[in-house]
Amino acid sequence: MPPPSSALDVIALGQIARDLAVLVDALPGPHGTTPVRERREMLGGKGANQAVAMAQLGLRPGMVGVVGDDAVADRLLEQLACDGVAGTWVTRRPGAATGLVVDVVDCGRSWRYLEDLPPEVLLGEADLTAAADALADVQTVVIQLQQPAPVALTAARMARRGATTVVLDGAPQDPRLRPALLAEADVLRADHREAELLAGRPLRGADDTVRAARELLECGPGLVVLDAGQEGNVLVWDGGEVVVPLADVVVVDTTGGGDAFVAGLVAGLACGAGPEQAGRLATAAAASTVRRLGGRPHLTPVGVVEQLARMQGRAWHT
Repeated sequence: MPPPSSALDVIALGQIARDLAVLVDALPGPHGTTPVRERREMLGGKGANQAVAMAQLGLRPGMVGVVGDDAVADRLLEQLACDGVAGTWVTRRPGAATGLVVDVVDCGRSWRYLEDLPPEVLLGEADLTAAADALADVQTVVIQLQQPAPVALTAARMARRGATTVVLDGAPQDPRLRPALLAEADVLRADHREAELLAGRPLRGADDTVRAARELLECGPGLVVLDAGQEGNVLVWDGGEVVVPLADVVVVDTTGGGDAFVAGLVAGLACGAGPEQAGRLATAAAASTVRRLGGRPHLTPVGVVEQLARMQGRAWHT
């Protein structure tokens, strides 16, 4: 049984999957083969990655998601508990296979995903029932918008019954529900592709992204955080804005960087940091993750603090 929601700081709602990451020199052509330089199999999925990263940053996370009824699910849920995700409201879907994501990365740092995430391992509204009270009681709920938009909206409204901070990650799959979802959000985070979907136009550079974030701020969130590509991440709130540059690290695989960013952002805000400080923590968490193959976070408070120190001299734009 999950612990009382009072024992948790945050609940992540999203995908749980088996991740297989492989590093190759280059992708083979048709009918070709290539040796694998490095291979990692791990607990993954955006929701699970975020929950694990938040645990590594010192929060007490819970998890709402769906797995199959196979042996893979047994191993993933075991790992989730070992990683410090103490409260789980996870549906075991009879007859379904647990989701699989294959991450193929070449030496040019380009990635390609092969995903087996059938509808059976996405959340349905009935899957939220057991977690309804916890969603309203916990301090923060992080909702991954790769889940069906009606389910995300129901979860956000459940959280709104209490004093919960609602963090949306991504862009709603159904544009018709976008206004309703944004109206329920306290924080909206989107990567560059998702930011362009939300804005309805290409975003070229930080200034353009700041303007888009200002527009989204009018839709309900109190803080909008958008990926501005190589210029960093834009954070906009009522009365302030900042562009946090990317950290100067050797990137191996960007998979999971966004999930670590969300975890760092949530951890910073949960500890009372302002948007700028939370954005810096998020950037440091992402930088610590992209130096390894695969999306699984490997964060420590000491490591993130050291990364923050290395970022001190970077330029900031306001």
